[in-house]
Amino acid sequence: MERILGILGGMGPLATADFMEKIIRATPASCDQDHVAVIAASLPQIPDRSAAITGEGPSPLAAMVGAVRRLERAGVGAIAIPCNTAHHWHDAISRHTERPLFHIADAALDAIRETGGAARVGLLATTGTLASGMYAARLARAGITTMAPDETAQEYLVMAGIRAVKGGDVAAGARALAAAADGLLDRGAGRIIMACTEVPPALAAANRTGGVYVDATDALARACVKWHREPRTAAVPRAA
Repeated sequence: MERILGILGGMGPLATADFMEKIIRATPASCDQDHVAVIAASLPQIPDRSAAITGEGPSPLAAMVGAVRRLERAGVGAIAIPCNTAHHWHDAISRHTERPLFHIADAALDAIRETGGAARVGLLATTGTLASGMYAARLARAGITTMAPDETAQEYLVMAGIRAVKGGDVAAGARALAAAADGLLDRGAGRIIMACTEVPPALAAANRTGGVYVDATDALARACVKWHREPRTAAVPRAA
């Protein structure tokens, strides 16, 4: 099977474009031919993931499985989803495809391990991602405690910031999300996972990159590059 990466995107469109740029930047290339072969399906009409998890909207599973089928027909060898909340359905999607399916939380965990680890990690994520518990469960197995903003900060800083980025107002998103990050650091978080794909471009605009910040999208991009460049040894990462 060809080493073509399939991207199930559109959740949202800016996050998908950001992910593709991160794949390019993570690739040690000296010419076009050294880059990762990618086929992307950017489908913004997939139902809202957070609304589905909280019981306020329809499930996106059928739409995501349909998108996976399109990518399979296009000939991809593995699939990445640059949307954290969508990974609530990771196992269900996996049952509908024989292609390896990356998990963004596993990639983020690998990035934390590779950069010294942390005992307490703050999460900047959608309410749906937090409700799914996927980050908390995976990090707990590695001995890491997770922290989330309080209910007020989650709604009026995190979710408001994410909605601002989705609406194209990155500056407003940056102000809100930077304030939420400061709250987590003040409470003792040693690292902060930017666990929503709208968060990294916002915090980059606020000059909050590197150091304590773990970009889950970037970690996923690096895992995809490794898979593409090391076909005999690299596998889609799974949490320990």
